[in-house]
Amino acid sequence: MLKDFSTIVLYIMIIEIKIPSPGESISEVEIADWLVEDGSYVQKDQEIAEIESDKATLPLIAEKAGAVKILIEAGETAAVGVVACTIDTEADAPADLPEKKEEPKAEKSIPEAEQTATATSNSSEPVSGNSQTIKATPLARKLMEENNLNADDIINGLRKITKSDVENVLHQASVVQAVPGKERSREVSREKMSSLRRKVSERLVAVKNETAMLTTFNEVDMTAIMELRKKHQKSFIEKHGLKLGFMSFFTKACALALQSFPKINSQIEGNEIVTPEYIDIAIAVQTDKGLMVPVLRNVESLGIAETEIYIAEIAKKARAFRITPEEMSGGTFTITNGGVFGSLLSTPILNPPQSGILGMHNIVERPVALNGQVVIRPMMYTALSYDHRIVDGRESVSFLVKVKELLESPHKLLFEGADPEKTLLGL
Repeated sequence: MLKDFSTIVLYIMIIEIKIPSPGESISEVEIADWLVEDGSYVQKDQEIAEIESDKATLPLIAEKAGAVKILIEAGETAAVGVVACTIDTEADAPADLPEKKEEPKAEKSIPEAEQTATATSNSSEPVSGNSQTIKATPLARKLMEENNLNADDIINGLRKITKSDVENVLHQASVVQAVPGKERSREVSREKMSSLRRKVSERLVAVKNETAMLTTFNEVDMTAIMELRKKHQKSFIEKHGLKLGFMSFFTKACALALQSFPKINSQIEGNEIVTPEYIDIAIAVQTDKGLMVPVLRNVESLGIAETEIYIAEIAKKARAFRITPEEMSGGTFTITNGGVFGSLLSTPILNPPQSGILGMHNIVERPVALNGQVVIRPMMYTALSYDHRIVDGRESVSFLVKVKELLESPHKLLFEGADPEKTLLGL
């Protein structure tokens, strides 16, 4: 009986942290990285590892405070439900363990003038140490003083120097100080492809092999939207707490155009063409681990402000790798913006099983003919790639022309794409 009681006590002391399920169709994941060392003390609700599937990256959370014992190494794959690590809740906490403080609530964006004043009041100050003069924020200085730490203690405790760190420094020195006759590095680096990167690669190859993809191009005069943003940007920030971008206009314009040309909102299932009555637009977001495509639901029912807020929230989650598989599935159309990286023109690749994807590009001032005169206008090339198996050339070209008209006359977005004057007159 005493032995059984000891076993129960030991079980209570040791908490098993199992690999959660990222989604119904996913049975295996990869431990992308451990955020804590084996044997280290962790706090309750602390993120201790990153788990990566072929659809998303999710955190592994410590359910209790205690000493962690890692059972699956980083880079290894494991089935959902397997114990990734254990936590000894009876382990003694380190004496220098900082108290867990509540994170301040997110505030809305503040005007530029206020940001400047805040930055001045929170400016960094130099802290003591044997290294070069290093600046620290007032909060960091206070925490260091409370714990009798200087700059060297912080730098030395941040991380270990690895072989790659030394090689990077040597490589930089060889580039800067290279002289004729001096031996240069010829080494190469290798890294394992993540599950997310492998899945994206497979899907891209499948698109080229399994669809009849074709691309049509047009250009948009961005003058009206740029003037609208400039005129109302300050008021928009004050009311909604974020800047008004271009993506919300393109998303709304595409939603209206898709209602006029529903085949581009369709997909093939077996021998059938399935056309949803709703419009779920996926927005391509570039992250450190590859392309992620979260989905905005029922865009046809959203206004510009609602769309802008929706895009900002879901893009932030994607870049932080906190997006769920459900939030990246079920899109009916996709928009990708290569213009943020300086792309002037490109051919976007379909996001299967969707039949259409719109590519946005860089805005460049170019001479154009307007009313018989040559004027300088901010122009953007747009590209629509579509599956020619179910979308005809007339529909694809007409769709892109419709998007162009709505963006060049953004007031039409308020009237479901109709001309306001004709609507007023009942024409």
